[in-house]
Amino acid sequence: MMQRALRVLWPAFLAAGVLEMLVFAVIDPAELHWFGGAALNWSTQAVYTVTFLIFWAAVAAASAATAWLSADPRKR
Repeated sequence: MMQRALRVLWPAFLAAGVLEMLVFAVIDPAELHWFGGAALNWSTQAVYTVTFLIFWAAVAAASAATAWLSADPRKR
């Protein structure tokens, strides 16, 4: 079970790092605003951390769904 989790989480971690670099190569974290237009007022480190965790969770969820769907039904 632990190996299955690591097979999902480690590639998701690497993909989240790549996504983080790609997004913030284009977007300046100091210029982010909420949906209503107010400034975010977070430190750049907080923005990087939160977005990395969101990216990691999203990619891990997609990878876990793929692993679950591709598993042998007799071994689930």
